[in-house]
Amino acid sequence: MSDTTAHPFSTATGTDVRVRFCPSPTGTPHVGLIRTAMFNWAYARHTGGKMIFRIEDTDAARDSEDSFLQLVDAMRWLQLDWDEGVDVGGPQAPYRQSERYDIYLGVIEKLKDSGHIYESFVTGEEIEKRNRDLGRDPKMGYDNFERDLTEDQKAAYRAEGRSPALRLRVPDTELSFDDLVRGEIIFPAGSFSDFVVVRPNGHPLYPLVNPVDDALMGVTHVLRGEDLLSSTPRQIALYHALIDIGVTTFVPRFGHLPYVMGDKNKKLSKRDAEANLFLHRDRGFIPEGLLNYLALLGWSLSHDRDVFSIDEFTAAFDVVNVNPNPARFDLKKAESINGDHIRQLDAADFAARLVPYLVTAGVFGENPSEAELALLAQGAPLIQERIALLGEAPSMLGFLFVTGADLVLEADALASLPQNAADILGASRTALESIPSAEWTTDRVHALLAETLIEGLGLKPRVAFGPLRVALSGRKISPPLFESMEILGRAETLDRLDRALAAISAA
Repeated sequence: MSDTTAHPFSTATGTDVRVRFCPSPTGTPHVGLIRTAMFNWAYARHTGGKMIFRIEDTDAARDSEDSFLQLVDAMRWLQLDWDEGVDVGGPQAPYRQSERYDIYLGVIEKLKDSGHIYESFVTGEEIEKRNRDLGRDPKMGYDNFERDLTEDQKAAYRAEGRSPALRLRVPDTELSFDDLVRGEIIFPAGSFSDFVVVRPNGHPLYPLVNPVDDALMGVTHVLRGEDLLSSTPRQIALYHALIDIGVTTFVPRFGHLPYVMGDKNKKLSKRDAEANLFLHRDRGFIPEGLLNYLALLGWSLSHDRDVFSIDEFTAAFDVVNVNPNPARFDLKKAESINGDHIRQLDAADFAARLVPYLVTAGVFGENPSEAELALLAQGAPLIQERIALLGEAPSMLGFLFVTGADLVLEADALASLPQNAADILGASRTALESIPSAEWTTDRVHALLAETLIEGLGLKPRVAFGPLRVALSGRKISPPLFESMEILGRAETLDRLDRALAAISAA
C-alpha cells in the first residue's frame, strides 16, 4: 500500500467528459431524480461528451424489474438519450450491477493484496462496548482497531464461527475537493473511520461498487444530489486505493446538486404527489414543458426568461452555474411553463399528442376512426391557447364527439344559467334557423347572434352567450363558442338548443 502515490482529479473537458446516471430501481421515478438525470445529460450534450446510464440493482430486497422498466420509460419519454448503458450496450457492459459481481470480486482481491482493505470481525454490539469501556460515547463508531490483527487473532475469530467483513483502510489525512457547485469542501483527518465495503457474506456494498463502476467506466464528472455529499470523502478515499492498484488514474470531479423542496420547504419525498413523474405525464405535461421547468430547479438561462427550448438549455448549461441553494417545486409555475410549450407546438403535433388522453378518458376508442381524427384536427386548435395540460382536453373537447342525445348538461353549468336562459336560447334558435347549411360559418353565426341578443335584446355578451355555451357543450367553460358551432354544424346545433330548452322547461 502506497502512501506517496499522487491522486489527481480529472481535468477532462470537451469530448473527454464522461458523466453517468445510475439510479436504483426502487419505486416510481422521482422528479428530483429525473432533474439529476437531465443535468448530467445536458452537461454531456453541452460539452460533446458521453452519458452513461447504468442501474444500481444490488439491493434485492428493494429493487424491482418493474421499477427498472419505469426508469427506462421515463428517460425515453423525456428523450434523455444515453451513449452507453442499459439497452444500448457499450465497452464496459454489463450496465446492471447485479450482473457485474465477477468484476467486483477481481477488484476486491487486488485491494486485499495491496493492503487497502482488511478483514474485520467485530460486531456492532462489540464496537459500542469497546467505546463504553474506553469512556467514549457508545455511538461514536468504529475506531479502526482491527487494522493490524495477527493471523492468530483472525484464526481465533474464525474458530468462533465468525466470517469477516472487509473494510477500506481510510487515509489518515485530510480529504478535500473542489465541488463544481459548492466550491472547496474539506474533510479533516479523522472525519470518518474505516468503513465496510464487503459484507461477511461476500456481498459488495454500494460504497465499493459505485466508485469501482465509475472508475472502470472512465467517469470524469459525478453530478449527483446534495443528499450524497456526506459520502463523497469515502468515495475519494476508495478512489485513492483504486489509483494505487491501477484501476484508474484520476478521481472524478464532483458536483452536488441542490435539494428539490416541496410544500412548506420540506424536501420533496416519494410520498409527495408532486414527486411522481408519471403523475405529471398522466395529467398532461409534455416533455418540453416538464424538462424546461425542471431545468429551473437550480439553474436559469437568464434572469428575465423562464421559457426556453431543450436545445437552448443544452447550449447554455454548465454545471458550475447551478445554484447550490434548495429549489422549490412550484406546481402552478410548472403548469404555466408547460402551457407555454403547448402553445408552441405545431397544430398537427398538438392534435396527435391529445389522442392518448382522449382514449384514456373514453372519448375515443383504442383505435380512433379517420372521422374522429379529422374532427379532432378541427377542434384541437380551439383549445391550444387555452390549456396548460393535455389532460384538460377530454373535458374541453368531449362535447364534439357525442350527439345531442348523449350530451350531459353538467349540474353546475345548469345552475349558472340566468333566469331568462330559455328566452335567450329560444331567440337564438329562431335566428339561427334562418342560416342555410351552406352558409353556416363562424362569422355568419357570430354576427347573427350578436345582432339578435346584444343589439336586439340588449344583453351583455357574457349573459347572452353563456346559455348557448351550456346548451352546446354541457359545461360553463368550453372552446370558443362560434367556432364550436361551425364544427358541430347547423343540424346538431339546432338539435342541442331544442334539447336544452326542453331540459330547462322540465326543471
